[in-house]
Amino acid sequence: MPDDDYGPGAERRVTAPRAVLFDFSGTLFRFEARDDWFADLHDEAGQPFHLDHQAEVVRRMTQPVGVSADLSEADRIAWERRDLDPEMHRRAYLAVLRSSGLSVPGHAEALYDRVVDPDSWRIFADTESALRRLAAAGVQVGVVSNIAFDLRAVLARHGLADLVGTYALSYEVGVIKPDPLIFQTALDALAVPATQALMIGDSEKADGGARAVGCAFALVEDGPIAQRRTALLDALAAHGLAVT
Repeated sequence: MPDDDYGPGAERRVTAPRAVLFDFSGTLFRFEARDDWFADLHDEAGQPFHLDHQAEVVRRMTQPVGVSADLSEADRIAWERRDLDPEMHRRAYLAVLRSSGLSVPGHAEALYDRVVDPDSWRIFADTESALRRLAAAGVQVGVVSNIAFDLRAVLARHGLADLVGTYALSYEVGVIKPDPLIFQTALDALAVPATQALMIGDSEKADGGARAVGCAFALVEDGPIAQRRTALLDALAAHGLAVT
């Protein structure tokens, strides 16, 4: 593994990780809007949202870091704290949606409800395989996510809830990635030292923060479900977990 996969001062790893921590959005599951969600939505002039606009709205809702729209100071603060409090989450996302053209009363609310609906999250092609193979190999699994709603329901809908040993969710822990505490919370729950753990996520800035506690880190690309087939399995194999 490359040297920069290790946190400062971490011991050199000579064996495969005993635990793997996964990000949720863009890593295990992906929020992909359907065209029919926009069928009854339009701007104040009554014009429907074309496909490029739909894609941009979804991008703004799902980008892991940074501010995705022109917001007031109060809404910007809510956006920065959105993953710590459900009410802040709702306020921030409604502000982003309204600034993105969904200013007709009720339209932003209708699309926001999709974000927190477990049925709206699509599973990546190798998510189930990766989780089941890790379980069979005796490798512990945790999910570490900046999120303000209970994503356990998403995994439960896919029959995967029993494969995750612990969840460190920002709104429950009280900090957001890359704060080291959120990673350490998951590791403590699994009783695995950081030097024997791997974090996999789609954000170098947020998920890469796991290096600060001594975890190895693997970056995967977020992308359309149909185009990302083996990223998780490839990341595991690259870190000595060629699970079969």
